[in-house]
Amino acid sequence: MLSPAKRFNSGKHSLHKSVYFIILLILAAFFLFPLGVTLTNSFMSEQEITTNYGPVTDKSLNGYQDSGADPFARFELIPDIVTLKQYYSVLLKKTQFLFMFWNSVLLTFPIVIGQTLVATLAAYAFAKMKFRGRNVLFFLYIVVMLMPFQVTLVPNYIIAGQLGLLNNPLSIIFPGIFSTFGVFLLKQYMEQIPDSYLEAAKVDGASPFQIFLKIIVPMSRAGIAAMAILVFIDNWNMVEQPLIFLQDATRQPLSPYLAKIVDGEKGLAFAASTLYMLPMLLNFLYAERYLLEGIRLSGIKG
Repeated sequence: MLSPAKRFNSGKHSLHKSVYFIILLILAAFFLFPLGVTLTNSFMSEQEITTNYGPVTDKSLNGYQDSGADPFARFELIPDIVTLKQYYSVLLKKTQFLFMFWNSVLLTFPIVIGQTLVATLAAYAFAKMKFRGRNVLFFLYIVVMLMPFQVTLVPNYIIAGQLGLLNNPLSIIFPGIFSTFGVFLLKQYMEQIPDSYLEAAKVDGASPFQIFLKIIVPMSRAGIAAMAILVFIDNWNMVEQPLIFLQDATRQPLSPYLAKIVDGEKGLAFAASTLYMLPMLLNFLYAERYLLEGIRLSGIKG
């Protein structure tokens, strides 16, 4: 039998775990609430959405303060009448949505593929190859990574203009491919691969490129997957770059389009937002294990 002291410590430990669980549950509900509202409201009729959010969105137009109506918005999670009209409008009637959706795909996937290739090779060089100026060059990488987007915006715009790439998707794809974040993340990950593996491969006559393909890449799979997921999410959500580099609205991705949905199409906005976040959610759910493992082993702390 457990002594009274051990029973007390065990009960105290269980209490702490319960408190932590409740806190995490509350935080999870807090962060998931906007997603739940967006999803469920996408199945509501335009009239019901206007009734729920009219006091906030249309206060200046309809005079809610003077009419005596309820001045507060209502966050309804269960629709009174479930309808797919909003999705029908987005997918079939509003062809602009699908057109810009594919613009997002054509911008994001080349960046993810290109940055994965470039960052993997560069991180391998920084982590496992010795050459003059390696530390200084990597320090410059860190400096560039710490700079906000607005600092590098003007140089990128000038270079894109000189290369004749303004209003061209390549003005966004090229800077995205050579982003420094992926190099930093994968270098931290590859440094934890024992050098003894590489030395054994060299003894067997393997070239640096063979070592990269047969040892570094397989052992860095989780880190590469984590980097690809983060790069995908970051570039799928980009807004500033398309607005600045792509003056032609037909070339812009989906993210700026969501902000341009007119006030009379609130239901359309909920449906479009749900479809817009679906690739990110599926991507995260499918590769959650790789993401957590990659960030944990790379040494990055929140």
